[in-house]
Amino acid sequence: MHQDDWIELDGAEGEGGGQVLRTALTLSMITGIPFRMERIRAKRSKTGLLRQHLTAVQAAKAISGASVVGDVVGSADLSFAPGAIRGGDYRFAIGTAGSCTLVLQTVLPALWFADGASTVAVSGGTHNRAAPPADFLTEVWQPLMARMGVQQALALQRHGFYPAGGGEMTASVTPIAMLQPISLIERGALQGMLAEARVAGVPGQVARREVERVSGQIAYVDGRVRELSAKEGPGNVLLLTVRHDNLTELFSGFGEKGVSAEAVADQAAREARHYLQSTAAVGEYLADQLLLPMALAGGGSFTAVTASSHLLTNMAVIEKFLPVAFEQTALADGGVQVSVS
Repeated sequence: MHQDDWIELDGAEGEGGGQVLRTALTLSMITGIPFRMERIRAKRSKTGLLRQHLTAVQAAKAISGASVVGDVVGSADLSFAPGAIRGGDYRFAIGTAGSCTLVLQTVLPALWFADGASTVAVSGGTHNRAAPPADFLTEVWQPLMARMGVQQALALQRHGFYPAGGGEMTASVTPIAMLQPISLIERGALQGMLAEARVAGVPGQVARREVERVSGQIAYVDGRVRELSAKEGPGNVLLLTVRHDNLTELFSGFGEKGVSAEAVADQAAREARHYLQSTAAVGEYLADQLLLPMALAGGGSFTAVTASSHLLTNMAVIEKFLPVAFEQTALADGGVQVSVS
């Protein structure tokens, strides 16, 4: 392929993390356009490819038969030239508590357009602070993708907490011809809220304290404690699910050594309150994950509580691969409306 046909990306631009790489891998597979990326994750304390990023690269390589240079742990530079997207049965192991969800979100959009059906299993971390928890994909992202025409089923098979990992998520995908645009301008009426604290190999009292703390900060929250097998731990997560007529959002707090149950609950409650006090339909993290499918659909819009650096960086990468443009309009309460055309 001619030198000029490659897209050149600088991993230090914008938010400077793994988002640039994941979006580039996805769109490279779908469009067939190769890319080179330098200074991968340059703004992170540990630069270059970590295990979860390398697993995403290797998964994309397997699915598209790509030619890849630089796919080793710690690499700051990568060249990726894809072939055809191939359906099949795939299994990927991160080998650490690195995020299963981020690997899945890299490869699933490509498999929507594969030459046949697929199953994917990814083992590693399912609930850690640096990525969307597995429940975010199954409860928030997946229903919206279904409304866009995606035919896939996601499941959490086993929890994997930091630092041990050992969790697993699975997906099955039936290819589609095209995506349908979606509009998420208003969230609709509130249907209900649930605070579920999960513990594995951690005293149940920790989970009960988290639920009580959230209930004291947000009215009308139902509380639930779920004690998992100690074999899935040690670990603790608090998941605060907010259901409206038009979509579901989820906010989370993660237990860590030296962090109190109350601090874990405060984190989830703070994010949920920020969302509930806004008029926007979509939270900060979901906004990031709607951009790419909306761009692939060739249209759509949403209102979000904020235009994060992740969001702006993702827009810039998508516009390099696809003939789309993003328009932002500020909202009176500090949020933003994003439209794709």
